Amino acid sequence: MNRFLKLAIVGLVASCGGGNYKAPRNLDNACAIVAERPAYLRAMKKTERRWGVPVHVQMAAIHQESKFIGDARTPHQYALGVIPIGRQSSAYGYSQALDGTWEEYVKETGNRRARRDNINDATDFMGWYMDGSSKRLGLSKWDATSQYLAYHEGRAGYARKSYLSKGWLVGVAGKVGQRAKTYRTQLISCGKA
Repeated sequence: MNRFLKLAIVGLVASCGGGNYKAPRNLDNACAIVAERPAYLRAMKKTERRWGVPVHVQMAAIHQESKFIGDARTPHQYALGVIPIGRQSSAYGYSQALDGTWEEYVKETGNRRARRDNINDATDFMGWYMDGSSKRLGLSKWDATSQYLAYHEGRAGYARKSYLSKGWLVGVAGKVGQRAKTYRTQLISCGKA
C-alpha cells in the first residue's frame, strides 16, 4: 500500500509538470514541424485569424527566438567568469517575451492566465505584437525581416533605426525573412498553408 501511494504521488506530480518543451526534430522543415506538433499549427492558424500575421512569419520568428523550445531562457551571466549574477534578460518561452512586454500584452488583451511557455499564448502574444508594429510603424505583417527587427529592438528602437548600428542583427533578421519564405513554400507543398 505504501509503495502504491508513493507511485500515485509521483504520477500526480509528473502529470502536473507542464508540457513537452523540447524542440521538434527537424526545424528546417515546416511540414515536419507541424506533423510532429499539430498543436503548433492550430495555435498559429488561430493567431493568423485573430491578428493577421501569417503562420510562416510566426514560425520563422519563433525559430529564431527559441528554436521552438517552450521553456527557453537567456543564458546566465557570470561575474569573474564563475559567480552567477542572473540571466541576460527576462526573456522566456517560445516567443522570448520580456516580462514588461508580456505584462503589457496581458493587460491589453485581458488574457490573465496567459503563459509564455504555452504555444497558444506565445503565438497570440507574437501576433498581438506584430499587429501593433503594423499599426504603429506601418510594417507589413508579411514582412518577416522588418517585423523581426521591430520585435527584437522594440518599436521605439525600430523607429530610431537602432538596428542600423548592429550589422549582426540585420544579418539575423535577413535569415528570419529567408526562413519565413522557405517555411511558406514548404507549407504550401504539404497543403498546410
